[in-house]
Amino acid sequence: MNAPLTATARALVLVGRGRYQDRWHDDAATGYRVAGELAAAGLEPQVRGTAPDALDGADGLALLVVVAGTGRSDADWDGGDEAWAPFHARLAALVAEGGVPLLALHQAANTFTDAPGWSELIGGRWVPELSMHPPIGLAAFRPVPGEEHPVVAGLEPVEAFDERYCRLQRAAGSRVLLTTEHDGVEHPVVWQAAGPGRVLYDGLGHDTRSYDSASRRQLLRREVAWLLGGAP
Repeated sequence: MNAPLTATARALVLVGRGRYQDRWHDDAATGYRVAGELAAAGLEPQVRGTAPDALDGADGLALLVVVAGTGRSDADWDGGDEAWAPFHARLAALVAEGGVPLLALHQAANTFTDAPGWSELIGGRWVPELSMHPPIGLAAFRPVPGEEHPVVAGLEPVEAFDERYCRLQRAAGSRVLLTTEHDGVEHPVVWQAAGPGRVLYDGLGHDTRSYDSASRRQLLRREVAWLLGGAP
Protein backbone atom coordinates (compact mmCIF):
# COMPACT_ATOMS: atom_id res chain seq x y z
CA MET A 1 0.00 0.00 0.00
CA ASN A 2 1.33 3.43 -0.90
CA ALA A 3 1.75 6.09 1.75
CA PRO A 4 -0.85 8.90 1.63
CA LEU A 5 0.03 12.04 -0.26
CA THR A 6 -0.29 15.29 1.62
CA ALA A 7 0.42 19.00 1.18
CA THR A 8 -1.16 21.24 -1.40
CA ALA A 9 2.08 21.53 -3.37
CA ARG A 10 2.45 17.78 -3.89
CA ALA A 11 2.75 16.47 -7.45
CA LEU A 12 2.41 12.83 -8.43
CA VAL A 13 4.31 11.50 -11.46
CA LEU A 14 2.86 8.19 -12.63
CA VAL A 15 5.38 6.18 -14.65
CA GLY A 16 4.51 3.10 -16.67
CA ARG A 17 5.18 -0.41 -15.43
CA GLY A 18 3.79 -3.75 -16.53
CA ARG A 19 0.86 -3.30 -18.86
CA TYR A 20 1.66 0.41 -19.19
CA GLN A 21 5.39 0.21 -19.93
CA ASP A 22 6.43 -0.21 -23.56
CA ARG A 23 9.83 -1.30 -24.81
CA TRP A 24 10.69 1.99 -26.52
CA HIS A 25 10.62 4.35 -23.52
CA ASP A 26 12.48 4.42 -20.22
CA ASP A 27 9.53 5.69 -18.22
CA ALA A 28 11.30 5.56 -14.88
CA ALA A 29 14.27 7.65 -16.02
CA THR A 30 12.08 10.18 -17.78
CA GLY A 31 9.64 10.33 -14.87
CA TYR A 32 12.41 11.10 -12.41
CA ARG A 33 13.80 13.77 -14.72
CA VAL A 34 10.35 15.36 -14.92
CA ALA A 35 10.08 15.16 -11.14
CA GLY A 36 13.32 17.09 -10.88
CA GLU A 37 11.89 19.83 -13.06
CA LEU A 38 8.76 19.94 -10.92
CA ALA A 39 10.88 20.30 -7.80
CA ALA A 40 12.72 23.19 -9.43
CA ALA A 41 9.31 24.78 -10.01
CA GLY A 42 8.56 24.64 -6.28
CA LEU A 43 6.47 21.47 -6.12
CA GLU A 44 7.03 18.38 -3.98
CA PRO A 45 7.04 15.54 -6.51
CA GLN A 46 6.62 11.86 -5.86
CA VAL A 47 7.18 9.18 -8.51
CA ARG A 48 5.07 6.04 -8.50
CA GLY A 49 4.77 3.16 -10.94
CA THR A 50 1.35 2.43 -12.37
CA ALA A 51 -0.38 -0.05 -10.08
CA PRO A 52 -4.01 -0.57 -9.12
CA ASP A 53 -3.38 1.23 -5.80
CA ALA A 54 -1.10 3.96 -7.19
CA LEU A 55 -3.70 6.66 -6.55
CA ASP A 56 -4.40 5.72 -2.94
CA GLY A 57 -4.16 8.84 -0.79
CA ALA A 58 -4.10 11.13 -3.82
CA ASP A 59 -6.68 13.60 -2.52
CA GLY A 60 -5.35 17.14 -2.39
CA LEU A 61 -2.80 16.72 -5.18
CA ALA A 62 -1.65 19.93 -6.82
CA LEU A 63 -0.72 18.19 -10.07
CA LEU A 64 -0.85 14.77 -11.71
CA VAL A 65 1.63 13.86 -14.47
CA VAL A 66 1.43 10.69 -16.57
CA VAL A 67 4.55 9.21 -18.19
CA ALA A 68 3.31 5.82 -19.39
CA GLY A 69 2.65 3.85 -22.55
CA THR A 70 1.23 0.47 -23.51
CA GLY A 71 3.03 -2.73 -22.64
CA ARG A 72 2.16 -6.36 -22.11
CA SER A 73 -1.04 -7.31 -20.33
CA ASP A 74 -0.48 -10.27 -18.01
CA ALA A 75 -3.47 -10.98 -15.80
CA ASP A 76 -1.47 -13.50 -13.76
CA TRP A 77 1.04 -10.80 -12.83
CA ASP A 78 -0.79 -7.49 -12.49
CA GLY A 79 -4.46 -8.39 -12.92
CA GLY A 80 -6.98 -8.25 -15.74
CA ASP A 81 -8.94 -5.26 -16.97
CA GLU A 82 -11.44 -5.62 -14.15
CA ALA A 83 -8.69 -5.25 -11.55
CA TRP A 84 -7.68 -1.93 -13.10
CA ALA A 85 -11.16 -0.48 -13.52
CA PRO A 86 -11.16 1.24 -10.08
CA PHE A 87 -7.79 2.85 -10.85
CA HIS A 88 -9.07 4.33 -14.09
CA ALA A 89 -12.30 5.50 -12.49
CA ARG A 90 -10.31 7.11 -9.69
CA LEU A 91 -8.00 8.91 -12.09
CA ALA A 92 -10.90 10.27 -14.14
CA ALA A 93 -12.70 11.43 -11.00
CA LEU A 94 -9.62 13.18 -9.62
CA VAL A 95 -9.37 15.28 -12.78
CA ALA A 96 -12.99 15.75 -13.84
CA GLU A 97 -14.57 16.04 -10.40
CA GLY A 98 -11.72 16.68 -8.00
CA GLY A 99 -10.13 19.46 -10.03
CA VAL A 100 -6.63 17.95 -10.05
CA PRO A 101 -4.72 19.37 -13.06
CA LEU A 102 -3.35 16.73 -15.43
CA LEU A 103 -0.28 16.82 -17.67
CA ALA A 104 -0.09 13.86 -20.07
CA LEU A 105 3.35 13.49 -21.65
CA HIS A 106 4.50 11.92 -24.93
CA GLN A 107 3.42 8.26 -25.03
CA ALA A 108 0.52 9.03 -22.70
CA ALA A 109 -1.40 9.39 -25.97
CA ASN A 110 -0.98 5.61 -26.26
CA THR A 111 -1.56 4.46 -22.69
CA PHE A 112 -4.58 3.32 -20.66
CA THR A 113 -6.18 1.90 -23.81
CA ASP A 114 -8.36 -0.25 -21.53
CA ALA A 115 -9.78 2.87 -19.85
CA PRO A 116 -13.02 4.24 -21.29
CA GLY A 117 -12.70 7.98 -21.70
CA TRP A 118 -8.92 8.38 -21.29
CA SER A 119 -8.34 9.65 -24.83
CA GLU A 120 -11.26 12.04 -24.46
CA LEU A 121 -9.92 13.24 -21.11
CA ILE A 122 -6.53 14.17 -22.59
CA GLY A 123 -7.99 15.42 -25.86
CA GLY A 124 -6.60 12.90 -28.31
CA ARG A 125 -4.76 9.64 -28.89
CA TRP A 126 -2.18 7.71 -30.85
CA VAL A 127 -3.85 5.60 -33.53
CA PRO A 128 -2.08 2.35 -34.49
CA GLU A 129 -1.29 2.10 -38.22
CA LEU A 130 -1.95 5.83 -38.62
CA SER A 131 0.08 7.79 -36.08
CA MET A 132 3.85 7.81 -36.57
CA HIS A 133 7.06 9.69 -35.99
CA PRO A 134 10.16 10.21 -38.12
CA PRO A 135 13.52 9.11 -36.65
CA ILE A 136 14.43 10.79 -33.38
CA GLY A 137 16.75 13.77 -33.66
CA LEU A 138 17.01 17.50 -33.17
CA ALA A 139 13.48 18.73 -33.74
CA ALA A 140 11.55 22.00 -33.75
CA PHE A 141 8.14 22.63 -32.21
CA ARG A 142 6.42 25.93 -32.98
CA PRO A 143 3.64 27.82 -31.20
CA VAL A 144 0.52 28.22 -33.33
CA PRO A 145 0.74 31.67 -34.97
CA GLY A 146 -1.44 34.20 -33.20
CA GLU A 147 -2.27 31.85 -30.32
CA GLU A 148 -2.52 33.82 -27.06
CA HIS A 149 -2.89 30.94 -24.66
CA PRO A 150 -0.68 31.65 -21.61
CA VAL A 151 1.41 28.53 -22.25
CA VAL A 152 2.64 29.80 -25.62
CA ALA A 153 2.01 33.56 -25.72
CA GLY A 154 5.37 35.11 -26.58
CA LEU A 155 7.10 31.72 -26.57
CA GLU A 156 9.91 31.18 -29.07
CA PRO A 157 10.05 27.90 -31.03
CA VAL A 158 11.15 24.93 -28.93
CA GLU A 159 14.13 22.90 -30.07
CA ALA A 160 14.98 19.56 -28.49
CA PHE A 161 16.43 16.15 -29.27
CA ASP A 162 13.13 14.34 -29.43
CA GLU A 163 10.58 12.41 -31.41
CA ARG A 164 8.02 14.29 -33.49
CA TYR A 165 4.67 12.60 -33.04
CA CYS A 166 2.58 12.98 -36.19
CA ARG A 167 -0.97 12.09 -37.21
CA LEU A 168 -2.31 11.93 -33.70
CA GLN A 169 -6.09 11.93 -33.57
CA ARG A 170 -7.38 14.88 -31.57
CA ALA A 171 -10.73 14.98 -29.82
CA ALA A 172 -13.19 17.63 -30.88
CA GLY A 173 -12.53 20.96 -29.21
CA SER A 174 -8.89 20.39 -28.29
CA ARG A 175 -7.02 23.70 -28.50
CA VAL A 176 -3.76 23.25 -30.37
CA LEU A 177 -0.84 25.18 -28.89
CA LEU A 178 2.28 23.83 -30.66
CA THR A 179 2.88 21.95 -33.88
CA THR A 180 5.77 20.24 -35.64
CA GLU A 181 6.38 19.99 -39.37
CA HIS A 182 6.77 16.74 -41.28
CA ASP A 183 6.52 16.30 -45.05
CA GLY A 184 5.16 19.81 -45.44
CA VAL A 185 2.33 19.32 -42.93
CA GLU A 186 2.02 20.87 -39.46
CA HIS A 187 1.09 18.24 -36.89
CA PRO A 188 -0.36 19.19 -33.48
CA VAL A 189 1.88 18.06 -30.61
CA VAL A 190 0.73 20.15 -27.63
CA TRP A 191 -2.88 20.97 -26.85
CA GLN A 192 -5.34 21.84 -24.14
CA ALA A 193 -8.10 19.27 -23.80
CA ALA A 194 -11.67 20.48 -24.07
CA GLY A 195 -13.18 18.23 -21.44
CA PRO A 196 -13.73 18.78 -17.73
CA GLY A 197 -10.74 19.75 -15.65
CA ARG A 198 -7.52 21.57 -16.52
CA VAL A 199 -5.66 19.18 -18.82
CA LEU A 200 -2.71 19.49 -21.20
CA TYR A 201 -1.24 16.93 -23.55
CA ASP A 202 2.42 17.48 -24.45
CA GLY A 203 3.81 15.14 -27.12
CA LEU A 204 7.45 15.97 -26.37
CA GLY A 205 9.62 13.94 -24.00
CA HIS A 206 10.69 10.66 -25.59
CA ASP A 207 13.53 10.40 -23.08
CA THR A 208 15.67 12.49 -20.75
CA ARG A 209 17.50 14.12 -23.66
CA SER A 210 14.40 16.18 -24.40
CA TYR A 211 14.83 17.91 -21.03
CA ASP A 212 18.44 18.83 -21.76
CA SER A 213 16.97 21.60 -23.91
CA ALA A 214 16.45 24.93 -22.16
CA SER A 215 13.55 25.81 -24.46
CA ARG A 216 11.85 22.48 -23.74
CA ARG A 217 12.24 23.02 -20.00
CA GLN A 218 10.78 26.50 -20.40
CA LEU A 219 7.76 25.01 -22.15
CA LEU A 220 7.32 22.53 -19.31
CA ARG A 221 7.53 25.30 -16.70
CA ARG A 222 4.89 27.30 -18.58
CA GLU A 223 2.62 24.26 -18.76
CA VAL A 224 2.97 23.60 -15.05
CA ALA A 225 2.36 27.24 -14.17
CA TRP A 226 -0.83 27.32 -16.23
CA LEU A 227 -2.06 24.01 -14.87
CA LEU A 228 -1.59 25.35 -11.34
CA GLY A 229 -3.57 28.44 -12.20
CA GLY A 230 -0.69 30.90 -12.22
CA ALA A 231 1.00 33.01 -14.86
CA PRO A 232 3.98 31.57 -16.77
